[in-house]
Amino acid sequence: MQHTTEPLNLVVVSAGLGVPSSTRLLGDRITESVRRELAGTDLAVQVRVVELRDLAVMIANNFVTGFPVPALAEAIEAVTGADGLIAVTPVFTASYSGLFKSFFDLIEPGALSGKPVLIAATGGTARHSLVLDHALRPLFAYLRAQIAPTAVYAASEDWGGTGDALTETLPDRIARAGRELALLMAARPADRARGTDTAALFA
Repeated sequence: MQHTTEPLNLVVVSAGLGVPSSTRLLGDRITESVRRELAGTDLAVQVRVVELRDLAVMIANNFVTGFPVPALAEAIEAVTGADGLIAVTPVFTASYSGLFKSFFDLIEPGALSGKPVLIAATGGTARHSLVLDHALRPLFAYLRAQIAPTAVYAASEDWGGTGDALTETLPDRIARAGRELALLMAARPADRARGTDTAALFA
């Protein structure tokens, strides 16, 4: 199928620390879900992954100097210029990681206004799933992002789990969340074609 518009930019921010990282794995799974949803449209998508682990020292130095080095500035520009954002953090002390929060503290006020964002987190136990609504959702609401309705939490037992009659499996949640983010992203070229500045609506 011939693509008739500029590719949509999907950026994944992963705050995972390990290699390999379940946080990065969750981000990759969600990314593939978004790709599948957009595959049947005339919209191409290009993906950029921002690994905060690689920027940790630069982020800390930015707080001291007040200026980002080029690699960090490029990562911030990628996030603020994205058509859609997947933000994934491990859970530390019942909240998002300090590295995750420090990175988003560097985003200029209003830079994420109206931007479609899918929030996700990983943790050792399902008891920490409330971090999505108690920490991540308020953070991105404060930044005036357009948060996808479905957030994704993956506990250790979710990987390969079959769920039960009352609980969706992790692949089910990923598929639903990916569909929602794809729909939000797909609306952006149409808004631009109509001359609608989506971000301005949230400013």
